[in-house]
Parts: sequence; C-alpha cells; structure tokens
Amino acid sequence: MPYLKTAAKNQTRSSLLDIKSRKCGLRHTVFFVNGNEYTGEWKDNQKHGKGTQVWKESGMIYDGEWKFGKRDGYGTYSVLLPQRKEYLRKYCGEWKNGKKHGYGTYFFSHSSVYEGEWSEDERSGWGRMFYENGDIYEGEWMKDKNHGKGIIQFLNGNWYEGTWKNGLKNGNGKFYHSDKGQLYEGFWVDGVAKCGTLSDFGRDDAPASTRYPIPQVQLVDMQLVLREAQSAYLTRVEEGQEEDR
Repeated sequence: MPYLKTAAKNQTRSSLLDIKSRKCGLRHTVFFVNGNEYTGEWKDNQKHGKGTQVWKESGMIYDGEWKFGKRDGYGTYSVLLPQRKEYLRKYCGEWKNGKKHGYGTYFFSHSSVYEGEWSEDERSGWGRMFYENGDIYEGEWMKDKNHGKGIIQFLNGNWYEGTWKNGLKNGNGKFYHSDKGQLYEGFWVDGVAKCGTLSDFGRDDAPASTRYPIPQVQLVDMQLVLREAQSAYLTRVEEGQEEDR
C-alpha cells in the first residue's frame, strides 16, 4: 500500500509539472532548437494572441496576431537585408490560417506595390496594382491575375477599361490612345482585339494626332453591328473547335 501511494503521488506531481511547463498566457522570448525565437502570448502550448516570430535561417520576421499556432488576424511580415542589416517590410494586413487573407498591402519592390483583397495567399477580389514600369491597374482579381472588370492606366497616358480573364483582356472593352486622340471600342479575346469601332476622342489635345480625322460612320444602330460581329466571331471559334475534335 505505501508503494502504491508513493507511485500515485509521483504521478500527480509529474502531471502538475507537465501542466506548468505548457506555455500559456504572456511569456518572454522562447528560443527554439533551430534558432528561431518567439516573443508573445500563448494558449495551450501554441502561439495565440499577439506576438513576434523571428526565423533565423530565412531572416524573416512576423509581428502581429496569432491563432492556435498560425498567423491569423492583423500582422506585418518583413525580411532581413543582410547587407544593410535592417528589415524591409513586405506585407502588412490581414491573415487567416497562416496565409494572407482579407485586405492587405504587399511590397514586391519599392515601386511595385499591390493593395487590396487577398484569398489564401493570392490576390483575389478588388485591388490596385502599381507596376514597376509605372502602369496602374485597378479592378477585380482572381487567383493572382486580373479577372473581371478593371481599368489599367499606362505610363504613356493610354488606358483600357473593360473585362479581363486570367490576366488578359477578354470580352467588351474600351482602349483610349491618348497620343493619337482615338478611342477603340470592341471585343477582345486573350488580349487581342477582334472586332470593334475606332473613333476620334480628344483629338484636338492629342500630341500626335492623325493628319485627318476619322469620318463619322452613319449607322442606324452601331451597337447592333458590333454585337453581330461578335456573334459571327464566336460562331467561327465554336466551329473551329468542333473541327479539331
């Protein structure tokens, strides 16, 4: 009997020590065997609440909210620049289940920045992209590509407004040539204009306008003609697909 009591007592003490050793609540910096370190809040032995994680090998740092061991909530992700020995911010915004999710800003470089919605680490939803060459796209995204309705303004002043699919102009759209003062309205397929109308638009203010203005075409219903052209093109595409089969 004394032996059983001693064993039970030791087991109880061991359980208490195990419970006490589990990280829960606010703690100071915890160092891991791989060199990583975390400073912040815990719950049931997992990072939970606000905290900062530093990855030694990659030089990355995350400062923000956690949920059950994963980045979740609002946080900032930065990378270390070894030459300058300082951190460069890469992303600040919302996270879910360890991935960029919600609204946030990602810095590809100093002059290439995306701000908008994310879904599982990919640009999805509404967003604005500032490209390194000076172009700006604002509109819808899906799976990291322009998809849906959007406008792109080019550095030279030209712009396109219309629908996109998988990063390319697809469907109805307008392309404004500011240098020539012309507006093209038509139908695109995989980035290529297939049918449409070209008219003068802001020609008097254009720096390199054409010598002669485009004559006005007198059509009873211009949109009807355009729709018929689109329909004829799509019919040819479908017939070609059937022949390939």
